[in-house]
Amino acid sequence: MTNQIDRNGLVDRFWERKPLKTLSAHEWEALCDGCGKCCLNKLEDEDTGEVALTRVACRLLDDQSCQCAHYETRHSFIPECIVLKPENLDTHAYWMPQTCAYRRLWEGKSLPDWHPLVTGDPDSVHRAGVSVRGMTVSEFDTPLEEWEDYIIEEPV
Repeated sequence: MTNQIDRNGLVDRFWERKPLKTLSAHEWEALCDGCGKCCLNKLEDEDTGEVALTRVACRLLDDQSCQCAHYETRHSFIPECIVLKPENLDTHAYWMPQTCAYRRLWEGKSLPDWHPLVTGDPDSVHRAGVSVRGMTVSEFDTPLEEWEDYIIEEPV
């Protein structure tokens, strides 16, 4: 299966040497592990602020590649889709998956052993069982009032 994330030509372990705010666009995009969890719909508890991931996927998520089917033009379809950048990570990291490289590095943690930048293999995230491959349900077929039935425990 092809992977859309370009990790070619990067300095070895650049994420350990550079602050997130100084990464190039190529380095920033390469941090994505390709798990697809950021494209899952989330439920936030109004009282506690706790965020729960559901198996209910954005309509643009390809459940097999765990990539957005229209990444470059996604805002034409989903205007509210967040573009995660170093400048807005402080306000968005709390709802990112606990395994997310952006969140982990923002929290001062290292990348996990299964991360494609560590293994050199884009499929390592899937083999580790961390991606959403084959586990999502459609947001079109799942009424909002049933989303709680699809909450998943992190990390997945």
